Amino acid sequence: MLNQNFNEKVVMHSSCSDTISSPCSGVKRTLLERSEDSEYAISTTLVEFEAGSFFDEHIHDSGEELFVLEGTFSDESGDYAAGTYIRNPHNTKHKPFSKEGCKLFVKLRQFNKMDNKKIIINTTDEAWLPGLVDGLSVMPLHNFEHENTALVKWKPNTRFTPHQHFGGEEIFVIQGTFYDEYGSYPKYTWLRSPHLSQHTPYTLDDGALIFVKTGHLLR
Repeated sequence: MLNQNFNEKVVMHSSCSDTISSPCSGVKRTLLERSEDSEYAISTTLVEFEAGSFFDEHIHDSGEELFVLEGTFSDESGDYAAGTYIRNPHNTKHKPFSKEGCKLFVKLRQFNKMDNKKIIINTTDEAWLPGLVDGLSVMPLHNFEHENTALVKWKPNTRFTPHQHFGGEEIFVIQGTFYDEYGSYPKYTWLRSPHLSQHTPYTLDDGALIFVKTGHLLR
């Protein structure tokens, strides 16, 4: 088990996290959270495919959600470049691979089974919407009941208002450095903040691009 106390804030810097081999040659995983030491665990990971590596065909019980960070990820349905967001619902199956290699942010077995819509979004082609403060832009990716997922782009030296997270908040830093009063979070840092936590986030000179989920951590 890893990071299974959902009443505590968790910060994982990927450079300091454990990397383990997967059952398939050439595929490595950096663990961020995991419900058990099993291939059937509920988990959040960074997954890295070496060039030419692949997974055997498998079924996603309770779904798979991923964001392509680097390279090109592929399966029998297509090729997905960096910046692609994918949701594979409960009981979907595929045989993923990467010809050139890739790095992914992946969440497994965390779907509501009624949330059965497959989603593929190339975020490099989508429009940004104005955020709640100057310097902030938002790209909605998915919502279902109380869960909301989006990309949020922060210009340099942007400050958000103090706020509370009903249902918690999860952040993965894709680019730049994200800050709040508790610390600094560089590229490929993962944060999970519990229900009713609060903070005042901001950026400095390098800005930030973050993947954000809210409302999904009620326990």
